[in-house]
Amino acid sequence: MDSNKTYTVNEAQKKLEHYCAYQERCHKEVRQKLRDMRMIPEAIDVIMVHLIQDNYLNEERFAKAFVSGKFRIKKWGKNRLLRELKFRDISKYSIDSALKEIDLDDYYKTLDDLVQKRIAQVKEPNVYKKKKKVADYLLYRGWESALVYERLNAYFG
Repeated sequence: MDSNKTYTVNEAQKKLEHYCAYQERCHKEVRQKLRDMRMIPEAIDVIMVHLIQDNYLNEERFAKAFVSGKFRIKKWGKNRLLRELKFRDISKYSIDSALKEIDLDDYYKTLDDLVQKRIAQVKEPNVYKKKKKVADYLLYRGWESALVYERLNAYFG
């Protein structure tokens, strides 16, 4: 974006409508985009209100889309999803609502698949080191430690 260009409220509003229509955005991203466009705080507030009223911006819808996508594609666990949503200043209500959308059967199946896949990938003869490497991988991806160790104990005995 041209750093010297200035925008009227209407121009900025149109630009942000397209920005929000292209993919779900959180309030924090949109506010930052407006700051990058060098809009004054009053204009930012006016545009944010417009985007929310016209349903271009919806925190709960963003949270659900984010959770669904990151779980299905990146195979993130609930801890990582929660952390990322909090980082984006999403409300507790929206976070809880989005996390409830995850089907528990899918959640456990995904964890099992990840455990099996990672066990096959880790080439470590020492079973304890192998178990630790697999656990570290899953914990980094945000899976709950109790679930991770329960699954690993089932595989390694």
